[in-house]
Amino acid sequence: MKRKKAGRPSKPETAAVVLRLYISKNAPNSILALANINAIANDYVGKIKLEVIDVLEHPLRALADGILVTPSLTKASPLPRAKIVGNLNDTDKVLLGLGL
Repeated sequence: MKRKKAGRPSKPETAAVVLRLYISKNAPNSILALANINAIANDYVGKIKLEVIDVLEHPLRALADGILVTPSLTKASPLPRAKIVGNLNDTDKVLLGLGL
């Protein structure tokens, strides 16, 4: 049986933030939003899981998820949920909106 080292208690592992980015194929703002969220995700490797959904290929899913405008970023988990609309060019506001 292994014993834990005395000292600082270990940090509880936090669950990954699950994000969904809804885009419209090759629309300029969608391309920009994808580049911006990828740059943010690179800073949080292992802490963010990103799913990209093209609403032109999956329109019913977008409607079921309440997406009416692209690009839209949603935080599915952990709670509270959040939704950000736009090209995600203001990194500080995106991080604040996602609670990161």
